Amino acid sequence: MNVWNNRAAYEKWVRLTEWPMVLVAVAFLGVYSYVVIGDLRESELNWPFWVINAVWVLFAVDYVVSLILVPHTRKWFVTHLHELAIVLLPALRPLRLLRLVTAVAVLQRSAGTALRGKVILYVAFTSLLLVVMASLAMLDAEQNAPGANIASIGDALWWSMVTITTVGYGDYYPVTGLGRGIAVVLMICGLGLLGTVTATLASWFVERVEEAVGTKHDDASDTD
Repeated sequence: MNVWNNRAAYEKWVRLTEWPMVLVAVAFLGVYSYVVIGDLRESELNWPFWVINAVWVLFAVDYVVSLILVPHTRKWFVTHLHELAIVLLPALRPLRLLRLVTAVAVLQRSAGTALRGKVILYVAFTSLLLVVMASLAMLDAEQNAPGANIASIGDALWWSMVTITTVGYGDYYPVTGLGRGIAVVLMICGLGLLGTVTATLASWFVERVEEAVGTKHDDASDTD
Protein backbone atom coordinates (compact mmCIF):
# COMPACT_ATOMS: atom_id res chain seq x y z
CA MET A 1 0.00 0.00 0.00
CA ASN A 2 2.86 2.34 0.84
CA VAL A 3 4.36 1.78 -2.64
CA TRP A 4 1.12 2.85 -4.30
CA ASN A 5 0.87 5.92 -2.08
CA ASN A 6 4.45 6.84 -2.94
CA ARG A 7 3.79 6.31 -6.65
CA ALA A 8 0.72 8.57 -6.53
CA ALA A 9 2.63 11.24 -4.60
CA TYR A 10 5.58 11.06 -6.99
CA GLU A 11 3.37 11.27 -10.10
CA LYS A 12 1.54 14.24 -8.59
CA TRP A 13 4.87 15.94 -7.86
CA VAL A 14 6.05 15.33 -11.44
CA ARG A 15 2.83 16.77 -12.87
CA LEU A 16 3.07 19.84 -10.66
CA THR A 17 6.73 20.55 -11.32
CA GLU A 18 7.20 19.36 -14.90
CA TRP A 19 6.47 22.61 -16.75
CA PRO A 20 7.78 24.92 -13.98
CA MET A 21 11.12 23.08 -14.03
CA VAL A 22 11.23 23.29 -17.83
CA LEU A 23 10.68 27.05 -17.56
CA VAL A 24 13.39 27.27 -14.90
CA ALA A 25 15.76 25.40 -17.22
CA VAL A 26 14.89 27.75 -20.09
CA ALA A 27 15.56 30.74 -17.81
CA PHE A 28 18.90 29.19 -16.91
CA LEU A 29 19.66 28.73 -20.60
CA GLY A 30 19.04 32.44 -21.21
CA VAL A 31 21.14 33.65 -18.29
CA TYR A 32 23.87 31.11 -18.96
CA SER A 33 24.01 32.20 -22.61
CA TYR A 34 24.37 35.81 -21.47
CA VAL A 35 27.25 34.90 -19.13
CA VAL A 36 29.09 32.65 -21.58
CA ILE A 37 28.74 34.76 -24.72
CA GLY A 38 29.67 37.90 -22.79
CA ASP A 39 32.55 36.02 -21.09
CA LEU A 40 31.44 37.55 -17.80
CA ARG A 41 32.99 37.13 -14.37
CA GLU A 42 31.20 37.37 -11.04
CA SER A 43 33.39 40.33 -10.12
CA GLU A 44 32.01 42.19 -13.16
CA LEU A 45 28.29 41.47 -12.73
CA ASN A 46 26.63 39.66 -9.84
CA TRP A 47 22.98 39.12 -10.70
CA PRO A 48 23.43 36.45 -13.43
CA PHE A 49 25.39 34.28 -11.01
CA TRP A 50 22.71 34.73 -8.33
CA VAL A 51 20.15 33.45 -10.84
CA ILE A 52 22.41 30.53 -11.80
CA ASN A 53 22.87 29.57 -8.14
CA ALA A 54 19.13 29.90 -7.45
CA VAL A 55 18.43 27.56 -10.37
CA TRP A 56 20.90 25.05 -8.93
CA VAL A 57 19.04 25.17 -5.58
CA LEU A 58 15.71 24.51 -7.34
CA PHE A 59 17.23 21.56 -9.22
CA ALA A 60 18.60 20.18 -5.94
CA VAL A 61 15.22 20.49 -4.18
CA ASP A 62 13.43 18.82 -7.09
CA TYR A 63 15.94 15.96 -7.09
CA VAL A 64 15.75 15.35 -3.33
CA VAL A 65 11.94 15.45 -3.22
CA SER A 66 11.71 13.10 -6.21
CA LEU A 67 14.19 10.70 -4.60
CA ILE A 68 12.10 10.65 -1.42
CA LEU A 69 8.75 10.14 -3.17
CA VAL A 70 9.67 7.71 -5.94
CA PRO A 71 8.52 4.14 -5.11
CA HIS A 72 11.53 2.35 -6.66
CA THR A 73 14.39 4.46 -5.41
CA ARG A 74 17.28 2.38 -6.74
CA LYS A 75 15.92 2.14 -10.29
CA TRP A 76 15.08 5.85 -10.40
CA PHE A 77 18.52 6.71 -9.03
CA VAL A 78 20.28 4.75 -11.79
CA THR A 79 18.13 6.19 -14.59
CA HIS A 80 18.55 9.78 -13.35
CA LEU A 81 22.29 9.94 -12.83
CA HIS A 82 22.49 13.08 -14.99
CA GLU A 83 20.28 14.90 -12.46
CA LEU A 84 22.53 13.71 -9.64
CA ALA A 85 25.51 15.13 -11.54
CA ILE A 86 23.67 18.45 -11.87
CA VAL A 87 23.21 18.58 -8.09
CA LEU A 88 26.61 17.29 -6.96
CA LEU A 89 28.74 19.19 -9.47
CA PRO A 90 27.44 22.78 -9.43
CA ALA A 91 30.81 24.03 -10.66
CA LEU A 92 30.19 22.28 -14.00
CA ARG A 93 27.50 24.72 -15.09
CA PRO A 94 26.89 23.16 -18.53
CA LEU A 95 25.49 20.04 -16.87
CA ARG A 96 22.44 22.03 -15.78
CA LEU A 97 21.43 22.35 -19.42
CA LEU A 98 20.68 18.62 -19.30
CA ARG A 99 17.51 19.52 -17.37
CA LEU A 100 16.12 20.75 -20.69
CA VAL A 101 15.86 17.11 -21.76
CA THR A 102 12.59 17.17 -19.80
CA ALA A 103 11.18 19.55 -22.39
CA VAL A 104 11.68 16.92 -25.10
CA ALA A 105 9.50 14.42 -23.23
CA VAL A 106 6.84 17.06 -22.49
CA LEU A 107 6.59 18.20 -26.12
CA GLN A 108 6.66 14.64 -27.38
CA ARG A 109 3.61 13.77 -25.28
CA SER A 110 1.83 16.80 -26.74
CA ALA A 111 2.50 15.81 -30.35
CA GLY A 112 -0.61 13.66 -30.74
CA THR A 113 -0.86 9.97 -31.45
CA ALA A 114 0.93 9.81 -34.82
CA LEU A 115 4.19 7.98 -34.21
CA ARG A 116 5.99 9.56 -37.15
CA GLY A 117 4.91 13.03 -36.00
CA LYS A 118 6.36 12.34 -32.57
CA VAL A 119 9.61 11.10 -34.07
CA ILE A 120 9.96 14.16 -36.33
CA LEU A 121 9.24 16.52 -33.41
CA TYR A 122 11.66 14.63 -31.19
CA VAL A 123 14.49 14.69 -33.74
CA ALA A 124 14.00 18.33 -34.70
CA PHE A 125 13.73 19.66 -31.15
CA THR A 126 16.48 17.44 -29.78
CA SER A 127 18.88 18.39 -32.58
CA LEU A 128 18.30 22.11 -32.04
CA LEU A 129 18.61 21.73 -28.29
CA LEU A 130 21.80 19.69 -28.53
CA VAL A 131 23.43 22.19 -30.92
CA VAL A 132 22.64 25.14 -28.63
CA MET A 133 23.63 23.30 -25.45
CA ALA A 134 26.85 21.93 -26.90
CA SER A 135 27.82 25.30 -28.37
CA LEU A 136 27.38 27.13 -25.07
CA ALA A 137 29.08 24.40 -23.06
CA MET A 138 31.99 24.24 -25.49
CA LEU A 139 32.45 28.01 -25.54
CA ASP A 140 32.36 28.08 -21.74
CA ALA A 141 35.02 25.37 -21.57
CA GLU A 142 37.28 26.65 -24.34
CA GLN A 143 37.18 30.43 -24.76
CA ASN A 144 39.76 31.26 -22.07
CA ALA A 145 41.95 28.17 -22.47
CA PRO A 146 45.52 28.60 -23.79
CA GLY A 147 45.73 27.65 -27.46
CA ALA A 148 41.96 27.38 -27.89
CA ASN A 149 40.54 28.03 -31.36
CA ILE A 150 36.85 28.08 -30.35
CA ALA A 151 36.66 31.64 -29.08
CA SER A 152 33.23 32.94 -30.15
CA ILE A 153 29.64 31.72 -30.23
CA GLY A 154 29.84 31.60 -34.04
CA ASP A 155 32.84 29.25 -33.87
CA ALA A 156 31.05 27.11 -31.27
CA LEU A 157 27.83 26.87 -33.31
CA TRP A 158 29.77 25.91 -36.45
CA TRP A 159 31.70 23.28 -34.52
CA SER A 160 28.47 21.85 -33.06
CA MET A 161 26.79 21.65 -36.47
CA VAL A 162 29.64 19.82 -38.19
CA THR A 163 30.06 17.52 -35.18
CA ILE A 164 26.42 16.50 -34.70
CA THR A 165 26.08 15.81 -38.44
CA THR A 166 29.30 13.72 -38.26
CA VAL A 167 30.90 15.85 -41.02
CA GLY A 168 33.85 16.87 -38.86
CA TYR A 169 35.88 19.32 -40.95
CA GLY A 170 38.46 19.64 -38.19
CA ASP A 171 38.87 23.41 -38.59
CA TYR A 172 37.70 23.90 -35.00
CA TYR A 173 38.40 21.45 -32.21
CA PRO A 174 38.49 21.42 -28.38
CA VAL A 175 41.79 21.54 -26.50
CA THR A 176 40.52 21.11 -22.91
CA GLY A 177 39.50 17.89 -21.21
CA LEU A 178 35.98 19.17 -20.55
CA GLY A 179 35.65 20.33 -24.15
CA ARG A 180 36.67 16.91 -25.45
CA GLY A 181 34.18 15.26 -23.13
CA ILE A 182 31.43 17.49 -24.54
CA ALA A 183 32.58 16.56 -28.05
CA VAL A 184 32.33 12.82 -27.31
CA VAL A 185 28.78 13.19 -25.97
CA LEU A 186 27.73 15.24 -29.00
CA MET A 187 29.24 12.71 -31.41
CA ILE A 188 27.32 9.85 -29.80
CA CYS A 189 24.09 11.87 -29.82
CA GLY A 190 24.67 12.79 -33.46
CA LEU A 191 24.99 9.15 -34.48
CA GLY A 192 21.80 8.31 -32.63
CA LEU A 193 19.86 11.15 -34.24
CA LEU A 194 21.09 10.25 -37.73
CA GLY A 195 20.01 6.67 -37.16
CA THR A 196 16.57 7.86 -36.09
CA VAL A 197 16.21 10.07 -39.18
CA THR A 198 17.32 7.22 -41.46
CA ALA A 199 14.88 4.77 -39.88
CA THR A 200 12.00 7.26 -40.14
CA LEU A 201 12.70 7.96 -43.81
CA ALA A 202 13.03 4.25 -44.53
CA SER A 203 9.66 3.51 -42.89
CA TRP A 204 8.06 6.35 -44.88
CA PHE A 205 9.39 4.97 -48.18
CA VAL A 206 8.28 1.44 -47.31
CA GLU A 207 4.81 2.75 -46.49
CA ARG A 208 4.59 4.63 -49.80
CA VAL A 209 5.71 1.53 -51.73
CA GLU A 210 3.17 -0.65 -49.94
CA GLU A 211 0.42 1.88 -50.72
CA ALA A 212 1.46 1.97 -54.39
CA VAL A 213 1.52 -1.83 -54.64
CA GLY A 214 -1.85 -2.05 -52.91
CA THR A 215 -3.35 0.49 -55.32
CA LYS A 216 -2.09 -1.50 -58.32
CA HIS A 217 -3.56 -4.70 -56.92
CA ASP A 218 -6.91 -3.00 -56.35
CA ASP A 219 -6.90 -1.62 -59.90
CA ALA A 220 -6.07 -5.06 -61.28
CA SER A 221 -8.91 -6.62 -59.28
CA ASP A 222 -11.36 -4.01 -60.54
CA THR A 223 -10.28 -4.71 -64.12
CA ASP A 224 -10.84 -8.42 -63.70
